Amino acid sequence: QIDMMESGGGSVESGGSLTLSCRTSVYSTPTQYPTYCLTWFRQAPGKEREGVAATDSDFQTTYTDSVKGRFTISQDNAKNTMYLQMHSLKPEDTAMYYCALRLSRCSAGGGWNSLPSYKHWGQGTQVTVSS
Repeated sequence: QIDMMESGGGSVESGGSLTLSCRTSVYSTPTQYPTYCLTWFRQAPGKEREGVAATDSDFQTTYTDSVKGRFTISQDNAKNTMYLQMHSLKPEDTAMYYCALRLSRCSAGGGWNSLPSYKHWGQGTQVTVSS
């Protein structure tokens, strides 16, 4: 069992910033889980869940086009935590944000934003951006 828990969501005005955290037990046993892809997804009301940003055990990163230059994904293994720093937030960033894990690199078959490939999910944290 791999635990995933998000925190850091909230309400901000357009142009503001937030940092989301995802604490995960995948870091606790690196010999058991040497390869992984950690991804932030988001889902707005009435819309499909979409990939936002991903990072993996090689510390490679990738972003969806709409957040490039505004969001930064990072990891701190010592703190068992992945982060998503969000700047210049827009109302269209409003969504429930989820962290997810799969035990293969982000570049593996199906692509980093292939929802069915992720077997471990957090409960989500809400981000609301007002105009």
